[in-house]
Amino acid sequence: MTTARLIEGGARPAVRLERVLAHDPATVWSSLTEADQLKAWFPCTAEPVGGQWEVGAALTFRFPDDVGAMVIEGRVLIADAPRLLSYSWGEDVLTFELQPEGTGTRLVLTDELPPSWAARNAAGWELCLDRLAGLVPGEDAWRPRFELYSARFEPAIGAQEGPPSGAGD
Repeated sequence: MTTARLIEGGARPAVRLERVLAHDPATVWSSLTEADQLKAWFPCTAEPVGGQWEVGAALTFRFPDDVGAMVIEGRVLIADAPRLLSYSWGEDVLTFELQPEGTGTRLVLTDELPPSWAARNAAGWELCLDRLAGLVPGEDAWRPRFELYSARFEPAIGAQEGPPSGAGD
């Protein structure tokens, strides 16, 4: 389990998660940017308009039908393969930093977000990073993580929202 940290002091709060992965940065980069690999761990598919993960490229994120078939738009902000990728994801800004660590990679994920989303996103990203690391989260894994983060984050940034409507846990 990864422990998310709340980062305050910027224009908006952020949650930061770190995970050491067994693969080298180039392989992890592919997991972040190649559609067939991304869908194995990320909550939705991501398609850059024009097919390239380059600064300024528009992104379309499509969630599966079981979470309401939502579509979110974004834009690539930084693309420096294989070490730094940042993009807007609806109201969030996601940044992935990849640093070699031994024969693997230290992945640092930072999600700048609306304050009331911090606990739900931290819990969700933990599950995503589990899948990226090749682990299979339990069916009910999100709820206890959300409750933990809600208790930690609420005193600093206020009440926390559960999953988006139609998303379930």
